[in-house]
Amino acid sequence: MATSMDLFRQLGAGAKFDLRRFKSDAEKFQVIRRTGKQLPQQDIIKALDIFGNSKRSSDETKENSKKKQKVSVGERSGTDNQDNLKGPGRPEKIKAIRKRNRIHVQGEDIPDPVETFEELQEEYGLHDDIIQNIMRVGYAAPTPIQMQAIPVLLHRRELLACAPTGSGKTAAFLLPILHQLKGPQKKGFRAVVVSPTRELSQQTYRELMRLSEGSGLRIHTIEHGAKAAQKFGPHTAQKFDILVTTPNRLVYLLQQDPPAIKLNHVEWLIIDESDKLFEEGKTGFRDQLGIIYQACDSSQVRRAMFSATFAYDVEQWCRLNLDNVVTVSIGARNTANDRIEQELIFVGSESGKLLAVRNLFSKGFTPPVLVFVQSKERAKELFQELIYDGYNVDVIHADKTQTQRDNIVKGFRAGKIWVLIATELMGRGIDFKGVNLVINYDFPTSAVSYIHRIGRTGRAGLKGRAVTFFTEDDAVHLRSIANVMRNAGCPVPDYMLQIRKLSKRKKKLLEKNPVRRDTIRTLPKDELRKAKRKTELMRKKQGKKKTLVTEGGKADENQGNSRAPGRSKKRKGGKKDGSKKEGVGDSETSKVSPGKQKKRKVKKKKQMPAS
Repeated sequence: MATSMDLFRQLGAGAKFDLRRFKSDAEKFQVIRRTGKQLPQQDIIKALDIFGNSKRSSDETKENSKKKQKVSVGERSGTDNQDNLKGPGRPEKIKAIRKRNRIHVQGEDIPDPVETFEELQEEYGLHDDIIQNIMRVGYAAPTPIQMQAIPVLLHRRELLACAPTGSGKTAAFLLPILHQLKGPQKKGFRAVVVSPTRELSQQTYRELMRLSEGSGLRIHTIEHGAKAAQKFGPHTAQKFDILVTTPNRLVYLLQQDPPAIKLNHVEWLIIDESDKLFEEGKTGFRDQLGIIYQACDSSQVRRAMFSATFAYDVEQWCRLNLDNVVTVSIGARNTANDRIEQELIFVGSESGKLLAVRNLFSKGFTPPVLVFVQSKERAKELFQELIYDGYNVDVIHADKTQTQRDNIVKGFRAGKIWVLIATELMGRGIDFKGVNLVINYDFPTSAVSYIHRIGRTGRAGLKGRAVTFFTEDDAVHLRSIANVMRNAGCPVPDYMLQIRKLSKRKKKLLEKNPVRRDTIRTLPKDELRKAKRKTELMRKKQGKKKTLVTEGGKADENQGNSRAPGRSKKRKGGKKDGSKKEGVGDSETSKVSPGKQKKRKVKKKKQMPAS
């Protein structure tokens, strides 16, 4: 016969029992003791649970209702982490961490962020060598993008990440790669990092070398196409693991017949400055990126895109082509670093810019300073004006050789160059420690360009300053830049925000066709023409001297070669072959035109009978 307790349990199956409301009944059936001491919560649930589901806590049910914020326990390593996930208030803690660090995420089953590098070691088993390298480099704690992006990549999830300039994006993708590749293998390249410029590529390479010390991983860059074809070809020993390169150099090797490099074992394809690489036309690399994407055809390949600015077409492409992609952004999209003090200065005309620069410098400044112009021609002109003002100034642009550019960057880093004039070449990703001032001499053609330019200052937690000159011709771009400044908390006049908004089509046209500007040079046109003529004449004279020297050198070599075998022999007349007089005559004729040589020979023939 069923007892009263069994009957009560059958009646209460699946129902919620309120112990406070029905306290007398609970005491009657001995669910709780009459002494007034309440049973522990676990015992109450166990008593009411008929189907054996007592392991589920109320916190876990809350987690299940929010699948996008839930972390997949099966993917985590170690039982300790599973216990942490089941702990009370865990989802609220994760929300608080993300809110405090302005971390915004989109996707399903997103891993939890980490607040310390020790957490990475505990939860993911990050190698001791990597932790030591992190400490030696000087990383005290993860930055917001590193907090969220590193766990996502350690779960081998595909990622689209956007974070302000100088926020530590490079380490956010390098650390997971180093951990997952573990050690060297003879499979060929297993990770490829693509950057839009050689300077940014070299910077990533240096950072990778510092963080990978002691791992034994072989890290390479592509310096010269022909040498790289021999170095990375299919017949080599495949003793390389990570490649850091620009798109054009990699595509050159891929398009050789047969391909001079194979990417069929690549596990990670990282696209740095993805919005720039996705651009179409001469300035973009979309076609090259497609070739690289198809070459990385391994079933295990994972892709990650990083940039300081969000581009709509990149986001759409990632959603369509990447597998279960996670989107991570820090702060508001397409905003400048809030540690940068931004200022707009109206200069009236192009001539007013030069006066404004000299006025800025005359008040005193703390080097290093970066000055951006819109073309290499204008960079050369501004350099010619400022070099005579007594500042340590230099210029960098695409016409410089790679060696020259490397030396200029080294000089700027070392403090030998105080003011560096640059084009958009230096506006992407280059990390100069302690740039105090950025001057936009020419107004940027888009908000994205502006964000990347001023992002060269205010890096790694430091404060910076950015000054932008504008004229009446720049009014069409003024509204977009003013919005960026306002979002970063900088004061902006109201009239700038009330300027008519441009259509997307008009914006693209203006980006491709920048404002035509007057020359920066202050010399009159007549003097400019004279200076050009002088330089052209000097070049012609130098060219003639070079040709004469080379021709004279060749003649001397030929004369020496023809004369050398017969020096020890004597002619029938008793004279050695090649006397001093003949040698002098030969060397003279090498520098005289053929017509004059004939005249001299004729004169000699006429004089011989007289002698």
